[in-house]
Amino acid sequence: MSYYFSKRVKGDFEEVIGRVKEELKKEGFGVLADLDVKKTLKEKLGVDFRNYRILGACNPVFSHEAFQAEDKIGTMLPCNVIVQEWEDGVEVTAVDPVASMMAIENPKIREVAEKIQEKLKGVINNV
Repeated sequence: MSYYFSKRVKGDFEEVIGRVKEELKKEGFGVLADLDVKKTLKEKLGVDFRNYRILGACNPVFSHEAFQAEDKIGTMLPCNVIVQEWEDGVEVTAVDPVASMMAIENPKIREVAEKIQEKLKGVINNV
């Protein structure tokens, strides 16, 4: 089982970031963190890297369900969506929450993960 799903898209990197954020919003997610890996690697190590952003996405309804079912679930949240630039386009990738939650032996968490998986797949497909 893969731990992610992804898609290559056409467009300017920043424009794709905007589309991803809009699609996340449509599915009820907010972006709690927006980590600029390129900028951080340049500042911390002085190295050049491609455009690469990690968006920490959270759906409050599903997060609340998960917190009620498993008190340590915060160690696995939020759901990360990455956007990275390649020569032939921009790749958008989301974590597969079902795969990442397999270590938790709690059927309620599996149910929540399946709902989130469906929504994140929708985000990727609609970008």
